[in-house]
Amino acid sequence: MTYTPENLLTMSSSSLATLFSHAPAGPIPNGSAQGTAIVAPGTAFTSDIAAFINIFAWQGKIFNAEKMALVNNITVFGLDAILAHISRGPSWIDGKECIVLDYSQTSVVAHWVRDEMRCIGPGVYLGRVFWKERHLIYFSLRF
Repeated sequence: MTYTPENLLTMSSSSLATLFSHAPAGPIPNGSAQGTAIVAPGTAFTSDIAAFINIFAWQGKIFNAEKMALVNNITVFGLDAILAHISRGPSWIDGKECIVLDYSQTSVVAHWVRDEMRCIGPGVYLGRVFWKERHLIYFSLRF
């Protein structure tokens, strides 16, 4: 199956968890990615929430694989902010390798945030956002 942000928005939380668990970490991406927040997966509100977040809060991430860093593209004004360090490491969910986006040393605003992501198709990644060690939401990135 080819995964797109649109069909990920229709999947349940358990389906997203299974997809994440079975996906490889994949290559560390480079360049700009369109982001989609996946909040309340499997509900009638998921697409509307994603559209709202995309307009007013978060549009994606810009990766610099050479520097192992990224910035988030945020707000209605398209600002690039909230720096994260990129590494490979074990997932907090299943212990398998994932790409870790760590904000603990680079951001005052997102100090307690950690993202984990895995490649689910060519140029498409599924991610999980954690606050401290608690999983909050999923996201997708399309390069």
